Amino acid sequence: MNATILVLAGYILWIMLLLVILATVRTAFSNKRTDKSLKFDPNGADLAGLGQRITRAHMNTVESFPFIGGVLLLAIATDSTVITNSLAFVLLAARIIQSCIHISSVDNRAITLRFIFFMIQLAICCFWLVRIIQKFV
Repeated sequence: MNATILVLAGYILWIMLLLVILATVRTAFSNKRTDKSLKFDPNGADLAGLGQRITRAHMNTVESFPFIGGVLLLAIATDSTVITNSLAFVLLAARIIQSCIHISSVDNRAITLRFIFFMIQLAICCFWLVRIIQKFV
């Protein structure tokens, strides 16, 4: 299995792990509530602090999947993984670091760091996309 396939699987596993963490936090929160309602705010506003940050980190990861997963899938489908393999693990590491920063803090420095790690992912995907398109032009 090549790096591109491993990173695509790793990205999906990261989404799933964040979902399990979020479900655990939501279950604990729900069990402490007196009204036991199954309704919740999808942006996590009903959870204080950490729960809301986990919700947003999970959703941010899901929201980035179309361009990250899309480029990885395009590389696999067009037999262009030689283009994506070299930076694939850097991309996944940047995503995981961004999520961890998102969960750990909301101060201005953390927001700036999150943006830097997001831009790393975006730049890598843009670079790959250009290279894949050039391959077929």
